[in-house]
Amino acid sequence: MFFRDVTGQQAIKDRLIQSVKDERVSHAQLYAGQEGCGNLALALAYAQYVSCQNKQDGDSCGECVSCKKYQKLIHPDLHFVFPVVKTPKLKEPVSDNFLDEWRKMVLQSPYFNLDDWFNFIGTENAQGMIYSHQSEEIIRKLSLKSYESEYKVMIIWMPEKMHVACSNKLLKMIEEPPVKTLFLLVTESEEEIIATIRSRCQLIKVPAIQPEAMKTALLQLPQANGTDLDQVVHLSRGNYRRALQLLQPDEQDRYNLERFKELMRFAYGRKFLDLFAWVGTVSEIGRERQKVFLQYALGLVRENFMHNLKNPGLVFMDQEEMEFSSRFSPFINERNVVSLTEELEKAYVHIAMNGHARIIFTDLSLRVVKLIRK
Repeated sequence: MFFRDVTGQQAIKDRLIQSVKDERVSHAQLYAGQEGCGNLALALAYAQYVSCQNKQDGDSCGECVSCKKYQKLIHPDLHFVFPVVKTPKLKEPVSDNFLDEWRKMVLQSPYFNLDDWFNFIGTENAQGMIYSHQSEEIIRKLSLKSYESEYKVMIIWMPEKMHVACSNKLLKMIEEPPVKTLFLLVTESEEEIIATIRSRCQLIKVPAIQPEAMKTALLQLPQANGTDLDQVVHLSRGNYRRALQLLQPDEQDRYNLERFKELMRFAYGRKFLDLFAWVGTVSEIGRERQKVFLQYALGLVRENFMHNLKNPGLVFMDQEEMEFSSRFSPFINERNVVSLTEELEKAYVHIAMNGHARIIFTDLSLRVVKLIRK
């Protein structure tokens, strides 16, 4: 990955490059930012640059042996840790069990989220994590000498999904790192990482991508032809993954919108038999998709409330959502918006904690019945 291939974030690129030139390479770095900001892409570009044998002024050379291996993610001194799932054949999975799939996913585009990753490996109905036994693999790999580069690089994607036992062992390695070892942690939820690890990492805050940089990047894509890019950039809110989705809307967005419409329509009409059927449907889609739906519902409640303010600059909905909102938004008001948000957030937390989905969604739907008519 080259720095030039990372969308926007020029100030961070310059700072990372300068730190290498000044020989101020921090052994533990935390790249923190929202989904689609490019924090994984930045970590990959930084790792390639650090290991490059012929560094250029603003990027890695792309021609040396190290760069060529980094571009295929097969460099022997580059290691990855990421959430995985248990399967009937893998009772104690580690990241290396899914390394081929990981390389394919990253090489397609480093702008993906956890749900995309689980869909890619065909385990979308499971809740993955970085299991405790992964720490043994980390220790084993980093105890070896580097093969070809000056640095061994360990990129840990989504460290917030790490089992506490693994986190504690990782903490010890960060406190007493092997010689010439780099830990690059990439997170979307900095606050969910244990505080002792956060405090020992150099924090690199990656902001949302600026509109100008986003539009420039999208103009290079063939699917952008004939598209209102200003609208796409506005709706993406600095999230490159979301921008790509808006260029090619996926089935998940349409599914979430339809389920949200049903929930609100059945709740308002007090159609309890339909509500219980709705609960049955949503309870069967798997925890990760349930979490995505609840996040989507939270966003749509917010957007409908903002729609009532009659300020288009504050609203981030596509055309289909706007058509729905033109009829629905009056039902989201100052009397119920806070309570609806709290109930959806509570349901999300309970699903994330492996609560019983049918009970959680039944409780949520009945509470929406009370709130939607306020």
